[in-house]
Amino acid sequence: MSRYKITVEYDGGPYVGWQRQDNGLGVQQVVEAAIEKFCGEFVTVFCAGRTDAGVHAIGQVAHFDLSDDHDEGTVRDAINYHLTRDGQPIAVMQAEKADAEFNARFDANERQYLYRILNRRPRPALEKGRVWWIPAHLDEVAMNDAAQVLLGKHDFTSFRASFCQAKSAIKTLDELSVLRIGDEVHLKVRARSFLHHQVRNMAGSLKMVGTGKWNKADLKSVLEAKDRSCGGQTAPAEGLYLVRVGY
Repeated sequence: MSRYKITVEYDGGPYVGWQRQDNGLGVQQVVEAAIEKFCGEFVTVFCAGRTDAGVHAIGQVAHFDLSDDHDEGTVRDAINYHLTRDGQPIAVMQAEKADAEFNARFDANERQYLYRILNRRPRPALEKGRVWWIPAHLDEVAMNDAAQVLLGKHDFTSFRASFCQAKSAIKTLDELSVLRIGDEVHLKVRARSFLHHQVRNMAGSLKMVGTGKWNKADLKSVLEAKDRSCGGQTAPAEGLYLVRVGY
């Protein structure tokens, strides 16, 4: 039995999320089908972070076991062959053999996300479905300054989805930076783990700061309220990317 660790890139638009579900096609299901077409084995693919419907990935990490031993390049290329032939916007960027004890989810000690906001008057043409379009001007300097109140260990109930299944709302946020790159405002977020919708809810609240409706003190009050109804909107899934998983 050989365990393989793969790094996966995908456009989350066509899928109901990473996880196999009954209400539509999941990324997991598609990757598992490609593996079965490659080697005839039905496997379960376990990922580092189960992205929601519409969320994209640049560096999702997953693992699975095969009964036969295969060259790493062959595993990558064979899976990609079937994904391409089936017209799926998913690509395995790297495949490598891993220790039998390796677990893509539980061994991860860091997850990094990027949230992209297109901040200009004209709507997106080429980037539709891949950014949150906000035509009103955003003050990224004020957003970045306010974001620093969220760093560290806090109760993030105000930024937690109502249906979040985590046992505790206490998380430690290691990085939350906001910068402008041309017409885009990027939120770079890094932590060991996140609550359901935490990044999207923080993005929605920082939009309030960027448009001048809130200031840094307001964002701190939202955090301290520990009440989701006090926070900003949940930003659209289409602007969110899982960029990197650290081990």
